Amino acid sequence: MKKTFVLIVLFVLPIVAYLFFASGVNNFGMLPELTQNVSELDFATNARFKDNITVLGFLGTDVDSRKGNAFNLNQKIYKRFFEFNDFQFVMVVPFGTEEKVRDLKEEIGALADIEKWNFVFATSEEIDSLFASLKTDLQLDKNYSTPYAFIVDKDLNLRGRTDDEDEGTKYGFNTNSVADLNNKMVDDIKIILAEYRLALKKNNADRSH
Repeated sequence: MKKTFVLIVLFVLPIVAYLFFASGVNNFGMLPELTQNVSELDFATNARFKDNITVLGFLGTDVDSRKGNAFNLNQKIYKRFFEFNDFQFVMVVPFGTEEKVRDLKEEIGALADIEKWNFVFATSEEIDSLFASLKTDLQLDKNYSTPYAFIVDKDLNLRGRTDDEDEGTKYGFNTNSVADLNNKMVDDIKIILAEYRLALKKNNADRSH
């Protein structure tokens, strides 16, 4: 009798968990749009926000000081999600950092396939303008960098949280904090990926009728 009960529990629990998750994504899982009309990467030749789910970062002039942030993002976020279609990283860096960026790419490349890591070079004015278009409560430092990474969706909207238990409105994710990446950014990227998958399935179903 006990063995039968255990088997039933083992069979039923995954189904209940799946239904709960599916229900949550459908009804409550839309990741809020915090800012619309983020500036497109018109100054870049190798990347665009449009039609991509983007993790956006600003490494600044002192690339070496942001290596730890880049490695945290690579290990906790990029390696987990890079195989999804239309997913990319965009790291904005000032002109003059090309050699340091090349070194960083080599180091990250030893740990992962960096095909979807895009390093975009820009002037200080272009960096300031792009960051301002996010309309966050955060600031770039004097080196045009920040430890925070951001999620920009396919329609150039900044996504985040409006009811975060620690910050209230959460515009970005602190890449100094493995906990912030593991406990929050991973979940939010899962939600936005599921959101687009559900929309794609719905569109395909509508076309078939």
